[in-house]
Amino acid sequence: MTRHVVIIGPDPAGQGGIASVVSIYLADGLADRYPVKYVVSHVNDGRLAKLWWAARGGLNLLGLLLRGQVALLHAQSASDVSFVRKSIYLALARGFGVPTVFHLHGAEFHRFVGGLRYGWMRRWVVRTLERSSQVVALSQSWADFMQGLAPGARIEVVANPVRLPSGVAARAEEGQRILFLGRIGQRKGTFALVDAVARLRERHPALRLAIGGDGELEALRAHIAQHGLQDCVEVLGWVGPAQRTEQFERAQIFALPSHDEGLPMAMLEAMAQGKAVVVTPVGGIPEAVDDGVHGLLVPPGDVEALAQALDRLLGDDALRQRLGRAARERATQRYGAEQVLQRVGAIYERLGIAPRAADRQAQASRP
Repeated sequence: MTRHVVIIGPDPAGQGGIASVVSIYLADGLADRYPVKYVVSHVNDGRLAKLWWAARGGLNLLGLLLRGQVALLHAQSASDVSFVRKSIYLALARGFGVPTVFHLHGAEFHRFVGGLRYGWMRRWVVRTLERSSQVVALSQSWADFMQGLAPGARIEVVANPVRLPSGVAARAEEGQRILFLGRIGQRKGTFALVDAVARLRERHPALRLAIGGDGELEALRAHIAQHGLQDCVEVLGWVGPAQRTEQFERAQIFALPSHDEGLPMAMLEAMAQGKAVVVTPVGGIPEAVDDGVHGLLVPPGDVEALAQALDRLLGDDALRQRLGRAARERATQRYGAEQVLQRVGAIYERLGIAPRAADRQAQASRP
């Protein structure tokens, strides 16, 4: 009977940063090296579907625990309801004596904790962190926050992984094209980006902004119309994997002026594609992007600073290309999928999970 590393989280084929991360985990070798079994506990669908998948995920986990098939539970968590759901799964696994890994992706986890109305709920958050065998943070800033919240937690920083394209298709770039990918809304700074483009339109008449993602699409279209930018701002809607590559290749600049972040996958993908990025110093971003070296950092919500940063890149090909090359080098050095998966595997092995090759060798040596 195989005992698995059970990873529980959203549908890997779904939308969002966590789905992108776990899809790389599963497709790029983690399941080949370790006995991984993935359990879906969330889908991007209606409320009833979400409830159904949350219950189904819990029941699947319980069945595996009852059969003694769980060697380790690795929970991929955001904030709010996602945290509540994953904390229950983790407590269930601990009840069976199974080691657990709490992996935080939630960009607004600090707001979630700060907004808790009941002391018992805050204690539950602290208990979840401190009772986990390992807590994984996406950046040192998030690790510091969780350590301050739960001093007894065992926390390690493991960044999000990104696939590294073999080359950068610079010839596919369209001049003056800016790309945004993310959940459309205030948190990601989408409306501020449109405001910045409105300030640049006269100076850069060829400027084009492509916005991809789900979220507040109708509000975005209304905002674009209010500025009269329908001819230079394109709303793509949700952008799938194949289309993402095309959009990155066409863009000269990637912009993500977020107010809160963990470590955004879209930014890492842009860096891996050798694109100059304009981002904000929130979450794990300042640990990935040094201002003026790997991209340009602007304060969140500062439309004028955002417009000035975009203006610099639109008017200076040498600067844009230099930042793009440095961004790709940083992505290669720190965030390549192979390097990140090795760090995840090291955590598994510290918690008693043998790699498949070691497993087979041990079995072969038995009389």
